[in-house]
Amino acid sequence: MDMVFKALADPGRRLLLDRLRKDNGQTLGQLCEYLEMARQSVSQHLAVLESANLISSVRRGRLKLHYLNPVPLQEITYRWIQEFEHQRLHALRALKRQAEEAEMAATDGKPSFVYVTYIHSTPEKVWEALTDADLTADYWGHSNVSDWQPGSRWEHRRTDGSGIADVVGEVIEATPPHRLVMTFGGSDESGAPSVVRFDIEPHHDIVRLTVTHDGLTDPSDLRAVSAGWPAVLSNLKSLLETGRVLPQAPWEMHEDIRAEQMSRNG
Repeated sequence: MDMVFKALADPGRRLLLDRLRKDNGQTLGQLCEYLEMARQSVSQHLAVLESANLISSVRRGRLKLHYLNPVPLQEITYRWIQEFEHQRLHALRALKRQAEEAEMAATDGKPSFVYVTYIHSTPEKVWEALTDADLTADYWGHSNVSDWQPGSRWEHRRTDGSGIADVVGEVIEATPPHRLVMTFGGSDESGAPSVVRFDIEPHHDIVRLTVTHDGLTDPSDLRAVSAGWPAVLSNLKSLLETGRVLPQAPWEMHEDIRAEQMSRNG
């Protein structure tokens, strides 16, 4: 939290966070328009915010887009505020989340959902956790089955022995242990499936895992993945760091993803 408070102490950095809150997913050039300072100074401010995990960045071709990451601020809220006004703050958080999701869904040409987590592990182990059928069964409740070659089919298969795959897709890119890209489940009205990308990057002696889910044009899909991905990745993080899944695995949140995909598939 020291890094978070240090990052928030500067009014210029707070202004950058405000701009990302209003229009998430901006380039360095776009953010420079709001501050009367040199481009290099803005870049340094963004580096401080990213070190504090207050923002995340995603490469989109030649562009580098910056996204607000509210998790550290939520941790501060939970530590000092939630205990006193839990019910009212829970309602406000739900309202804020819905507003942010609607804004992300309406932003054309930008990723629909981006989530970043840091895991005390290695890129190789994170890659294995994403692609190994037995490991995904442990923390996800379904087995991810494929040969993980570009163009191959992958299945999100039930672990009850029925062989039923609730979500299917195609592997677009597989570059172990750094990047995995695949289509995810059903298609939208335009016939284009959503796309999930996992970027696995060394970050000092830990791993930074960024999940980008594109093509979520339906607000219900965006709500589902906004609940589902943090739950699934928290369980993955727990498994890799402690050898155990969470005591009460958040399958209910993941079921939102599966229910939405099954509904869209008819």
